[in-house]
Amino acid sequence: MCGIIGILGSHEVSPQLVEALKRLEYRGYDSAGVATVDAKGNLGRRRAVGKLVNLSDRLVHEPLTGHTGIGHTRWATHGAATETNAHPHQRGPVAVVHNGIIENFRELREEVIALGMTPESQTDTETVALLTAHYIANGASPVEAARKTLKRLQGAFALAFLFDGEDDLMIAARRGSPLAVGHGEGEMFIGSDAVALSPFTDRITYLEDGDHAILTRAGARIFDAQDRPVERATAQIDVGATQIDKGGHRHFMAKEIAEQPVVLGDALNHYIKEGRIVLPEALDFSQVDRLTLVACGTAYYAAHVARYWFESLAGLPCDLDVASEFRYREPPLSPKSWALFVSQSGETADTLAALHYARGKVARTIGVVNVGTSAIARDADIALPTLAGIEVGVASSKAFTCQLAVLAVLALKAAHDRGRIDDQQLRAHLEDLRSLPGLLNQVLGVSDECRRLADWLSEAQDVLFLGRGAFYPIALEGALKLKELSYIHAEGYASGELKHGPIALIDRNVPVVVVAPNDALFEKTISNMQEVMARLGQVLLISDAAGILAGGEGVRATLTMPSGGGVFAPILYAVPMQFLAYHTAVAKGTDVDQPRNLAKSVTVE
Repeated sequence: MCGIIGILGSHEVSPQLVEALKRLEYRGYDSAGVATVDAKGNLGRRRAVGKLVNLSDRLVHEPLTGHTGIGHTRWATHGAATETNAHPHQRGPVAVVHNGIIENFRELREEVIALGMTPESQTDTETVALLTAHYIANGASPVEAARKTLKRLQGAFALAFLFDGEDDLMIAARRGSPLAVGHGEGEMFIGSDAVALSPFTDRITYLEDGDHAILTRAGARIFDAQDRPVERATAQIDVGATQIDKGGHRHFMAKEIAEQPVVLGDALNHYIKEGRIVLPEALDFSQVDRLTLVACGTAYYAAHVARYWFESLAGLPCDLDVASEFRYREPPLSPKSWALFVSQSGETADTLAALHYARGKVARTIGVVNVGTSAIARDADIALPTLAGIEVGVASSKAFTCQLAVLAVLALKAAHDRGRIDDQQLRAHLEDLRSLPGLLNQVLGVSDECRRLADWLSEAQDVLFLGRGAFYPIALEGALKLKELSYIHAEGYASGELKHGPIALIDRNVPVVVVAPNDALFEKTISNMQEVMARLGQVLLISDAAGILAGGEGVRATLTMPSGGGVFAPILYAVPMQFLAYHTAVAKGTDVDQPRNLAKSVTVE
């Protein structure tokens, strides 16, 4: 969600802060701001609502000088998207930027009001600044004041503090939300992730939960939750892997859809070598009695598809949960079971909390993540990278298909370990998987037809998506994508559920997207489709050539998919879902890469 950048530098810092914040736009935001300490030690700030260009314009007319500064892109939680609520929050000698939620801010707010301090904003973050300013006013040093404040806070946060009169001091702290320290030559940095820091340094230290760091240009001193000095490993990042550009495409999402054959191939090559599955030795499914799959959003739909694979191929019973529900319903977990957590960022707050709940209750926790240095990757017993590369578009595309690929490999490993498939069957399934990158190249050809269909879909107020079996979660993902990008109401349903309510919505103004490859469930899905057409519903049928020939008569439109992929064909059918949403959003003129109200990395509840 919110993005944080901090620089103790040797050049004018305002332009650097804004450029770094541009690299964090993909996280989602609705306002932005910076604060600096100038050569005379004066603390100042500038804020603006909307896109970063508004902040840039503000800085042109009202410059901020100084070599020390913090910056922030805010995704509104407490309080509307206004300049008053935008970060940094400055009270007296302290400015603060914050990602997360301070859960006890109301109690702290009442305390500072009783002390005679008047909040100016509706935010939880301002309370941090007020409390720190109070401690400084009562004789505490900036470091002591920040530490006292941190002890009072409940909830999840990443925080950066800047102080009046201190041009060689910055304090950073994290609990729940990610934060990293970057090391330069006579310079130091903090950032929400490596993407923000990569223009400045390739040496990064990730703060662990409960840590705080005292930064000067000479380096960083890191302390744990008990204020004990600790050493944290410094990693060298691949700066090239953090480069962000559109590669000649109009939008990041278009680029990321087009990258899927390559990144899917990379993921499969990582886990399949010489006809064998290559996974950590600890991943032996032979004695596992149950698997719990937990995720949020698009990652949840990837887990939903995987449940079909684990149960049908491996005979392994699976529970599937949305992380925000799993963590609070406190499900009983078998000590012989495993729990698997799927997250693009590896920092999703609810998924991380669910992982922490499961630890010690199950035999093994597994994280399937795209960011190998993330909290879920570090906290799970085993972390499996999806290798999709940086995904900037808020609506996931290549991260989703790479998640599916890794989950497919895991399902095959489980099936083989449990004796449900022999070596020959395993090789056949692996061949199906290895065929997917080539088939995906063919699927990219449906883009032009999806662009033509977008004019029709963009005029709809409601759209239904139908699918059966492992294609039911693909229908759910198609509906989610359309909602995210075009703001059209869309719902995904299991085809067999059509008569249990959704059919009441059908009329000639409701497009119905039917995902129906010519498989064992094809005839049943086509029967449901006929029920739609009998009520004047306008159907878009997505199937292979045989399916279009057998069931395409009378539909409004078709998209022809390549045959192949075996049981892993749902990975192929994810792509037209992405194209339909993308082109419909373009037709409507919405913000494809940064849809309203959404954030890439959901690090708060």
